[in-house]
Amino acid sequence: MAGLTKTFGGNRALDAVDLVVEEGSVFGFLGPNGAGKTTTLRILTGLARPTSGSVQILGHDVAMAGNTVRADIGFLPDVPGFYPWMSAEEFLRFAGALFGIGGSALDERVAMLLDLAGLSGVSQKIGGYSRGMKQRLGVAQALVNAPKLLLLDEPTGALDPIGRKDVLDMLASLRGRTTVFFSTHILADVERVCDTVAILDRGHVVAHAPIDELKARYRVQKVVVEVTGGADELAREIGCQGWATAIARGSNGSIEVTVADVDKAHREIPVIVAAQRIGLSRFEAGEMGLDRSYVFENA
Repeated sequence: MAGLTKTFGGNRALDAVDLVVEEGSVFGFLGPNGAGKTTTLRILTGLARPTSGSVQILGHDVAMAGNTVRADIGFLPDVPGFYPWMSAEEFLRFAGALFGIGGSALDERVAMLLDLAGLSGVSQKIGGYSRGMKQRLGVAQALVNAPKLLLLDEPTGALDPIGRKDVLDMLASLRGRTTVFFSTHILADVERVCDTVAILDRGHVVAHAPIDELKARYRVQKVVVEVTGGADELAREIGCQGWATAIARGSNGSIEVTVADVDKAHREIPVIVAAQRIGLSRFEAGEMGLDRSYVFENA
């Protein structure tokens, strides 16, 4: 997409968004609620038109190609709809028939997708499914036409940890076979399965990079110190050191120190503790994950 802009009255939901998604990758479209993620997906699927700019999918301009490109796209909206009286197999057969798939090809496709979704042998009607089961079925439905591009809008947003894991495992299994583009506000999901990430904030792309590069960019080193007394004095003394960039107090006398040089912190904190004659009960170092460090940087 190039210069993608969408306005609603005086509100600019997307502002000159430029993105390139590599074929066969799992691409995370990350941003808080209201950032413009769903608007982007609606334009990508042809359900909405941009105010300006263009989108090309598989070499076709989405605004002009119509069903030519839609036949190669699978889409799962943020709140998918199902027929509650159908079983998973019946629903997938119905979806396949809409694409003109039938006979043994449909039999094989449905069997493969039920297995991928972990729903093989489940005869229960969809109306009795958990949210996680419905999301897995939704992903399977979006794959029924063997799309070259799979678009998913917040596929794990309302799921419990087990449901999230199941859906993310499905997406990871598609790497190299189908290009996956999914929006989310959950950083941990992006960190787990994505090759490349774009971060959208109020209609602007504020970062666009491979996941390893993004993690390195937001990587923050920290040291946690817990003492039996004198935590206030210790925090003040550590805060005066050049390698300490931020101090946060926790419960039970703990101090979390964000550091620019973890080796110096390792050497000097025990010396400071000994000089103040206080008891040290915990001392450990590590790195904030992408989730915590991103929140920290944008606090």
